[in-house]
Amino acid sequence: MGVFLETDRLVLRPLTADDADDLLALHNDPEVMRFINGGRPTSRAAILERTLPRLLHDHPCTGTRGYWAAQNKDAGEFLGWFEFRPLEEDSPAVVELGYRLGRSAWGRGHATEGSRALIDKGFTQLAVERVTANTMAVNQASRRVMEKCGLSFVRNFAGDWPEAIPGSEHGEVEYALTRDTWEQRRQVRRREDVP
Repeated sequence: MGVFLETDRLVLRPLTADDADDLLALHNDPEVMRFINGGRPTSRAAILERTLPRLLHDHPCTGTRGYWAAQNKDAGEFLGWFEFRPLEEDSPAVVELGYRLGRSAWGRGHATEGSRALIDKGFTQLAVERVTANTMAVNQASRRVMEKCGLSFVRNFAGDWPEAIPGSEHGEVEYALTRDTWEQRRQVRRREDVP
C-alpha cells in the first residue's frame, strides 16, 4: 500500500510493523495519553500484540485501512496517526474520526488539516454518509479540532472507563457530520468563491 492521501503539509500512509518504535514513543508520552489512559505507560508487548493488529486491520467495505500514519511531508517525521474507521465491518456508511499526534505536531493545525482531508475523501470516494468523533468532555483541544472540521455537537454520554482517569467523571461527547451537511457547506463555499 502506498500513500493514502496528501495535504499541503502531511502524508497519510498505511501503518506497518516497522512503525512499532514510533508508536511506542507516541503511546508512552504522558501528555499525549492524558485523555486516553491518564498518561499511564504502554509496554512494547501491548503495542505489538494489541495496538498494531488493530491499526493494521483492512476494512473490505472501504477497501482501506482504518488507521493511517501521519508524516511531515517535508522531513518525513512520524507525527502520529489518524483514524477513519468504519463502525460496522460490512458498511462504509458511518466512520469514526480520530487522531493521536505527538507534541511536535500540537498547535500547528495538523489535526485539523489531516481530519478535513479524510472527511473530504470519505464523502467523495469512500461512500461515507456520516462521520462521528468522540472525546472526553474536558478535552477542549480535541473538541476544537472537531468543530473546525465541521462536526457538530450531538450529545454528552457516560463513557465506559474500566479505570477512571482525571476528567472521566465529566463524561464524553460525540460530534458528527453528515454527507448532506458537508455537501451543503461545500456548495456555499463554491458560490462564495465565484467573483
